[in-house]
Amino acid sequence: MRLDRYLTLCDLGTRREVKELIASGRVSVAGLTVLNPGAAVDGPVTLDGESVDYRPLVAIMMNKPAGLLTATTDRRQGTVLDLLPPRDRRREPAPVGRLDKDTTGLLLITDDGQAAHALISPKSGVEKRYRALLDKPVDQSDVEAFAQGLRLSDFEALPARLEPGEGCVAYCTVHEGKFHQVKRMFAARGRKVLALHRERVGSLWLPDTLAPGEYAYLDMDTWNRLRGEAGLGPWKE
Repeated sequence: MRLDRYLTLCDLGTRREVKELIASGRVSVAGLTVLNPGAAVDGPVTLDGESVDYRPLVAIMMNKPAGLLTATTDRRQGTVLDLLPPRDRRREPAPVGRLDKDTTGLLLITDDGQAAHALISPKSGVEKRYRALLDKPVDQSDVEAFAQGLRLSDFEALPARLEPGEGCVAYCTVHEGKFHQVKRMFAARGRKVLALHRERVGSLWLPDTLAPGEYAYLDMDTWNRLRGEAGLGPWKE
């Protein structure tokens, strides 16, 4: 990768601005000052002696708060990408699937388009687990109905796992994520969802330490594990 592109992706300025940084002699590669913006990055990069790290992949786990759209942009309402720093937004990542505006919990955001598609595809079989607060408890007949698959107005939801919790709480695990699907599945059984929270995607659980609106960067081992669960090989730049 060219040095000027590397510095741009590290959110150190526009291509013109980082070229000025390089020309001023403030940038070093592998311990040597580099004045050529087109030089290849073949070692550690520093600016004014401080290390400059580049993430080759945007792979983010967010605890989505209520009130934000799961979208890249919207003219009138805030989106989950508004919570990210310019450095990551410049890479044009996108949410993996959608959570309703009032739904909270685990949301993946990445610029790995191949993985984003595979993780939400029903063909991959990647599980998504939700905790639902309902207006009334579920019973064994609901568990059996979910396990058989539910016919909705415009499609038939695949078999899902429903686990009763305490009181009006229930846990639903699906392998797909169509528009308002979980809410509509409960509605088909005469239940209204008062609050919906996604706890898990595949083997990745949302940690209790991640507050609403906060996010964490996933390491490559974790991301490649998720790719493997979606039937893909390791990520390659």
